[in-house]
Amino acid sequence: MAVLYEKVALIGLGLIAGSLAHAIRRGGLANTISGYARSAETREIAREISLCDDVCDNVADTVKDADLVILCVPVGVMGVVAEEMKPHLKRGAIVSDVGSVKAAVIASVAPHIPEDVHFIPAHPLAGTEHSGPHSGFAELFDDRWCILVPVENTNTDVLTQYVNFWKAVGSNVEIMDAEHHDLTLAVTSHVPHLIAYTMVGVADDLGRVTDKEVINFSAAGFRDFTRIAASDPTMWRDVFLNNKEATLDILGRFTEELFDLQKAIRGGDGDYLHKYFTRTRAIRRDILDAGQDTDVPNFGRNLTKES
Repeated sequence: MAVLYEKVALIGLGLIAGSLAHAIRRGGLANTISGYARSAETREIAREISLCDDVCDNVADTVKDADLVILCVPVGVMGVVAEEMKPHLKRGAIVSDVGSVKAAVIASVAPHIPEDVHFIPAHPLAGTEHSGPHSGFAELFDDRWCILVPVENTNTDVLTQYVNFWKAVGSNVEIMDAEHHDLTLAVTSHVPHLIAYTMVGVADDLGRVTDKEVINFSAAGFRDFTRIAASDPTMWRDVFLNNKEATLDILGRFTEELFDLQKAIRGGDGDYLHKYFTRTRAIRRDILDAGQDTDVPNFGRNLTKES
């Protein structure tokens, strides 16, 4: 794979940025990778593991002469970071992000993008419950989807090159508008995370079930809730605060369906429950057929590596 960008700058050095650094190196997609994190401890770790070619102590040095700048910070601070880096961006550079919300990111970042810089928001649908510079790995994006949300009047050639970048790190790419992205992700990611947080919180509050029982007798369903609920709390706080309308819309629909299930259980309506579960089982099969998960027992996890 040929070099696509002479220099790539990563702002924020957690799971996504770390995985991007490894994937960029794997594909030989850039000659230089620079990185910055607000935490001095994170920067030091990144230097120790040689995560980037240059780990800088400020945003200005990180983005200087960069052809591609990717914001890998919580969506709630992207606007502040964009304002800080604005005077230091190279003419003709691309600024992108990896946020789980797009409309709010565009609203906060776009005003700080110079006219001679391209802004192409992005959202790689890949991740784990782990965070920090040690958590990244090159294969994170392999055969996962990355949604690009070009703003109005985006240069076609620049967009094509950026599509090729995400394909080169392993992703499938879809183009989508911001509002539709936010609604889609509310269904597939945001509300499921909120439900997971809630279920784990309920178990924590339920005094009739002991902590030992919750831990020892966690079947796959609750165990997976705890895995999701272990995700970065800062990131998810910002996701919900910045995708209010879509999240509340889907939560309302979820509540209605939950009420119908309650009614069926209370009334002993086995036919309704069987039809409902048959329909949802078919959705799981579609996910497997699309290659977005595995039906290997224990969901493909290696218990020797996960506790």
